[in-house]
Amino acid sequence: MTATPTPGSQLVTAKDHTLVMIDFQSQMAFATKSIDAVTLRNNAALVAHAAAGFGVSTILTTVAEKSFSGPMFEEITAAFPGQKLLDRTSMNTWEDAGVIKEINAIGKTRLVFSGLWTGVCIVGPTLSALEQGFEVYVIADACGDVSEEAHERAMQRMIQAGARPMTSLQYLLELQRDWARTETYEMTTGIAKKFGGAYGLGIIYAKTMFGASEGH
Repeated sequence: MTATPTPGSQLVTAKDHTLVMIDFQSQMAFATKSIDAVTLRNNAALVAHAAAGFGVSTILTTVAEKSFSGPMFEEITAAFPGQKLLDRTSMNTWEDAGVIKEINAIGKTRLVFSGLWTGVCIVGPTLSALEQGFEVYVIADACGDVSEEAHERAMQRMIQAGARPMTSLQYLLELQRDWARTETYEMTTGIAKKFGGAYGLGIIYAKTMFGASEGH
């Protein structure tokens, strides 16, 4: 066996998957207790801006937007100005014909999910997509549920079924992957500075104090 400097096939790239962001809405967030609302909004924004910046095919979907659940987080919609939100009545996104039509039109068999709540609106499409032969990743810290128990049991259930967990910052950095990719370097570090928490503060400090740059 000979090692080669090539990335593994399980690493996501900007062009090999569709991101589906589900039900990041006010009513859903009110009862979310597994993650702080500020952290949730920040992580969702990081994911959305990463996907938009790298040109990832993205589906934004809501449930009962006008009648009950309210608008999608502005941090997400701001990353995709003018993009239509697919509103549903079904708790399971995979049972909505409009969403499935978009999945099929895009045509990618690797899907990345994030949204509210983990145990209902993420478990549903994840298990359904896996059963139909899709490869599924779930951004765990860009999901939330009514309790830590609910979120963790949902994550375990999906992992046992074959889903691959990841985190929001991991998603951004996996899309960049190499600091020598200068065409997306400023964008990636800019997103991290704005939404990357302590990591972002570190970048701000290093650049301000020392003019540091990971790619050099």
